[in-house]
Amino acid sequence: MKKEAHKEVAEESTGHSQLTMQVVDHVRALIASGEVHPGDRLPPERELARKLKISRSSLRAGIGFLSAMGVLKSRHGAGTFVSSGPPALDSSSLTVLGVLHGFLPWQMFEARLVLEANVAALAAERATDEHIAELAEEVAEMYAALDDPQEYLIHDVRFHRTVARASGNPILGALMETITANLYDARLDTVQHTQNLKESAEQHREIFRAIRSRNPIQARRTMEEHLNDARRAQDAETDLPPS
Repeated sequence: MKKEAHKEVAEESTGHSQLTMQVVDHVRALIASGEVHPGDRLPPERELARKLKISRSSLRAGIGFLSAMGVLKSRHGAGTFVSSGPPALDSSSLTVLGVLHGFLPWQMFEARLVLEANVAALAAERATDEHIAELAEEVAEMYAALDDPQEYLIHDVRFHRTVARASGNPILGALMETITANLYDARLDTVQHTQNLKESAEQHREIFRAIRSRNPIQARRTMEEHLNDARRAQDAETDLPPS
């Protein structure tokens, strides 16, 4: 127990993002080498943490990131599995381009607004029963995580990924994966300051209801409202001093 606590203290100086990417790189290597395949279970947390020489809390942060991106899927009581869909581990390219060309946060949100409002409208027309069930589950998980901002953020991202898949257009889905991955990584550092998770959950529920009722106009409108509010919320979080 003391050893784990010492690790966590030491890791504070290393940086959350660096440790997250250490986990990402390790999982990517496992997949690339063929050591694990889609549908396979990852080694136990304790074993992975020992191999990477990081604390289990840091490992879980990395696993949470990969889960939000759709690379991993955790099953209660069974472990963490590689998703059966194609892994999206290269979305950091947009972050690199953003640094190189000076992309601004409002430009990222504007691009997301143009894309995702129309993606939601398509989802209302094309979502399968499975997509509807997944959206309902993520909304329920968001309400259950109102007191845990980082956990909430994971289900928030999963919700939007499911909407993108429900559009039935894999190109739009891939574009949304890239933008969402970039925004998720940025918001990890600010989400602890958020004060409107319940309002956010209610907005996701309204988007879900519009998609479930096959109403593309309402789905587009509610997604636009949600994304505009999300932009204002993140701006407010960023303006707060670090805790």
